[in-house]
Amino acid sequence: MFASRNARIFNFMEEREPIIAEVERRVVADIVEHARTHPDDSLEYVLNEASFLEMKRLAKGSSKLDLRSYGYWQDIARTIGKSDSQQKVRILRELAGVYARDVAGKFTPSVYRFATRVLPVGLSALLNAQKLDTVVGKYRSLSERIIIEGATAHLRQLAELGTLVVVPTHSSNLDSIAVGWALDESGLPPVTYGAGKNLFSNPLTSFFMHNLGAYKVDRNVQHAIYKRVLTCYSEVLLERGYHSLFFPGGTRCRSNEVETHLKLGLMGTALKAYTNNLIHNRPKPKVFICPLTINYHLVLEGETLIGEHLRTDGGKRFIIEDDEFADITKIYQFASKTMSMEYTIYLRFGEPMDPFGNPVDIAGISRDPHERPIDIERYLWKDGDVTPDAARDRAYTVECGHAVARSFKRNTVALSTTFLAAVLFAALRDAYPKLDLYRLLRVVRGELVPNEAVFGRAERLQARLRKMASERKICLGHDVEGLGTVDLIERGAEVLSMFHATPVLKRVSNGFEIGHPELLLFYANRIANYGLEDVLHERPEIATPAETPAVAVGGDV
Repeated sequence: MFASRNARIFNFMEEREPIIAEVERRVVADIVEHARTHPDDSLEYVLNEASFLEMKRLAKGSSKLDLRSYGYWQDIARTIGKSDSQQKVRILRELAGVYARDVAGKFTPSVYRFATRVLPVGLSALLNAQKLDTVVGKYRSLSERIIIEGATAHLRQLAELGTLVVVPTHSSNLDSIAVGWALDESGLPPVTYGAGKNLFSNPLTSFFMHNLGAYKVDRNVQHAIYKRVLTCYSEVLLERGYHSLFFPGGTRCRSNEVETHLKLGLMGTALKAYTNNLIHNRPKPKVFICPLTINYHLVLEGETLIGEHLRTDGGKRFIIEDDEFADITKIYQFASKTMSMEYTIYLRFGEPMDPFGNPVDIAGISRDPHERPIDIERYLWKDGDVTPDAARDRAYTVECGHAVARSFKRNTVALSTTFLAAVLFAALRDAYPKLDLYRLLRVVRGELVPNEAVFGRAERLQARLRKMASERKICLGHDVEGLGTVDLIERGAEVLSMFHATPVLKRVSNGFEIGHPELLLFYANRIANYGLEDVLHERPEIATPAETPAVAVGGDV
């Protein structure tokens, strides 16, 4: 547990109104100043764009989560051209205030204390092969099911020296719950974090979302005013010392690949906050980026996510309303089927870094590749003073994004399900080398992959993964690291047949019957970009080359 309970977030409600007021003030000042110096982004244009995008969105259907009606935006669109500058600023201020109040989270210490007592009991009941009455009073057995690895001691020290920004991979709506427990279990402070607005109305999560520091992110709202409110809210929190969590992938990864295309809008607020802290000479100005990988043997929403990934009709939904997480029966089934597993989730903290992507030592000092200390304030100098520079800072944030993507790759934990899925999917690719992915998925449902097509690949893959782990290119779960190849295959087959309504596969005496090829692809994808084609394929030339990690450099949040 976080020993002192002195984290800034415990006093959040005393600062909530000043934070909202500061966000409103900054958003208005920033947009008005930008409009003054960039005529193409005039205030009239900004408000017109917001009206157009909101009318287009609301025309497809509104919900109780919407803050303004179609008619409200229609009135702005009709009248903004006739409004004077004061009226335009008044509309902007109204919108900034409404959005800031809607975004701003809440934190109730009594709910946090309740959650940290009850959540481990509840998770233990779900993840342990025990009856509830044997778990109560023994909830620390949860640590035998959820494995926490990596730089936790390092992060505890840095939490006393500055502000932490935890940046995890994102596979499931269970991630926030798992990370919250892991932080508390590791002696790290609780964090604020952005969460999809739909989760605040989900009966399973809304109470905790409304009381544990989460702030609302409506990914359906795409105009510049709302995006600036989100980034400004994050900046203000970080400047005030609130430890935070961002999912830099933006939303749950549909393919289950290790995320490389990161959205940097919120990550950039770490550098902005650090710059402002220096300019205003605030105590403990440093902000530390803390990569974290979340690794599941099975993903609750896997079937929905891979289905969304494989859609061919163009744009993807930001929010999936009807996935498995929205169904309490599915959650119960997931828990009851997986509770007999020895280990369920691996959370691994990578080495922390500064907002420029440099590694940081235990004293909070940035280091170069030769471990020499770096004065990172000098990165921000212009004519000898710390000065904001949008283009320069954007480039720095891109570099930090690359460093986070590399950390994700190094600290991903290969598990038995990923291992076996990769072996089997490679065997299917080799069996049908002329089929594209979509035709392959249609053809191989019910296919038998014989044992002789599996074991050689599996031995080669396990040997390669162990070598890569020794070179710190990937991490291994206890099963991949410790089991013999035959036992590892059987372990992977057992787990992959556990939960999903249509089992991923069925183990038979002479091989493996493929029940759900899309899910097989989903689990195989976790190690798809590690350059393993030569050990997985009999004819490596048919495989897609490993991708070079890339980072999206847009302002998406």
